[in-house]
Amino acid sequence: MSASIVWLIILAVMIIIEIATLGLTTIWFGIGAIGAAVVSGLGYGIWGQLGVFALLSVIAMALCRPFAVRYLNKEKEKTNIDEVVGKTAVVSKLINNEMATGEVKLNGMDWTARSEDGSVIEEGKRVTVVSVQGVKLIVK
Repeated sequence: MSASIVWLIILAVMIIIEIATLGLTTIWFGIGAIGAAVVSGLGYGIWGQLGVFALLSVIAMALCRPFAVRYLNKEKEKTNIDEVVGKTAVVSKLINNEMATGEVKLNGMDWTARSEDGSVIEEGKRVTVVSVQGVKLIVK
């Protein structure tokens, strides 16, 4: 079996794995395998083939992966957590980071809260949610 055939088999295996996983992990090696098959067909030895395989795989990954991740993986599911940042809540229990206490009411739900700058915030005050850390709202 010629080396070109082996590289094409490797290409087929990489494509099958990529189709099965859709993780953009093996396609880069498939591109390297195409280059290695071409170099093999031109009569280069195994070291030239491996060098082209490695070089093309790294170049393909470095140049194409950021684009592919940015434009092909847009299916980030937005959750309710993403929507609470910037909303106004009312402090229902004193917020004191040092004592690990604090609760706010937002959209009819009680949330554990901490102040952004460490200040104590009295019950009844209106606050703005600046971020979410785990299940705690960070407010100011």
